[in-house]
Amino acid sequence: MKKRLYEQSLLILTVGKWVCLSVIIGCIVGISTAIFLKALNWSTVSFSRYSYYFLFMPVAFFASALIIKYIAPDAEGHGTEKVIEAIHQKDSKINFSVVPVKLLATVITIASGGSAGKEGPCAQIGAGLASLFARIFRFDGFDRRKLVICGISAGFASVFGTPIAGAIFGVEVLFIGGLLYDVLLPSFIAGIISFHVSESFGVSYFYHPLNFVPAFGQLFFMQVIIAGIFFGLISFLLIELLKLGSKFFNAIHVWGPLKGAMGGTLLVVMACLFSTQYLGLGLNTIENCLQGGKVSGFAFLLKTLFTSVTLNSGGSGGIVTPIFFVGSTSGNFFAQLFNLDIATFSALGLVALLAGAANTPIAASIMSIDVHLPSHSPFSGTASISFAGAAERFCLLDRSGYWRR
Repeated sequence: MKKRLYEQSLLILTVGKWVCLSVIIGCIVGISTAIFLKALNWSTVSFSRYSYYFLFMPVAFFASALIIKYIAPDAEGHGTEKVIEAIHQKDSKINFSVVPVKLLATVITIASGGSAGKEGPCAQIGAGLASLFARIFRFDGFDRRKLVICGISAGFASVFGTPIAGAIFGVEVLFIGGLLYDVLLPSFIAGIISFHVSESFGVSYFYHPLNFVPAFGQLFFMQVIIAGIFFGLISFLLIELLKLGSKFFNAIHVWGPLKGAMGGTLLVVMACLFSTQYLGLGLNTIENCLQGGKVSGFAFLLKTLFTSVTLNSGGSGGIVTPIFFVGSTSGNFFAQLFNLDIATFSALGLVALLAGAANTPIAASIMSIDVHLPSHSPFSGTASISFAGAAERFCLLDRSGYWRR
């Protein structure tokens, strides 16, 4: 009887401990995310007032690569791969200098026109702050790992605006085909708190309820199957082009900041040759696709190339927003090719690419409901995701954070 009472008391104390810790981490990460998103929004609006703002990219990429190289080398890239590396290889220890450097470098990159996202940096900032918190209060390695995972989940939740899906994404992206169930509860709490804290600071989020309910039938089911296979192939193409860009810039043996200036110059040339719509976050194009507007059939390929150059040459930023762009535009292309409803397959592509390219089918499924409710059919979204998940058999994320076959 005493043993059972002891075990129950220990369980209650443990749950209470992690509820309190996850609330604290959620508040810290929510505030930092709000600061980052506000700074990013202000700088983007300020730069976009000028018609040829993207001509500043060589200087911006030079500055971004310079501060990363000499202050916080771990802030390089899109962020997600570094937090994965920290969890698996560095005992969840993250240098605090990563937080301000990642914030500054990402703002500089995206505001000047770099093709990157804001999710990876928020996860890395959240992980860095959680690691600092664990260091200050001298938590052991096991607790520090859970705190850092809570920080990652809180970062994703507050930047996505979908607290449950964001929290699951933060846990799911760390392991191929698995979840850490003992950290799900604190991750959920940290994610929900972080989201509400950021929202209370006036951060707005991208929601797009779809005004249709696809009529389910055999024909539509076959269309979704074919689309899922197509999106899986696009996921594979996206990953391979990112790897190819990494090999290309690694083969250029020059000073890092100079390589950043070269990458920025290349993007300026590409923007002049093609279009400026592939620069920055590209939310307007995503919105247009979800509203049923037509885009170029090469949009998904060009966005991939712009993103590969940005992230591999010295720019800083995340990969998830470009995945949304590539997914929605590839769905748009698929719908135009087979004369299908553009809005429906743009929405399917957005979610399916996230599932296939990031290896997060569960989070992508939940996110599709969060973003597209009330009129989006859950079955149509999850069906596409399940078939796009076939890409995961080919595109796996190893522990160092690099995508590989």
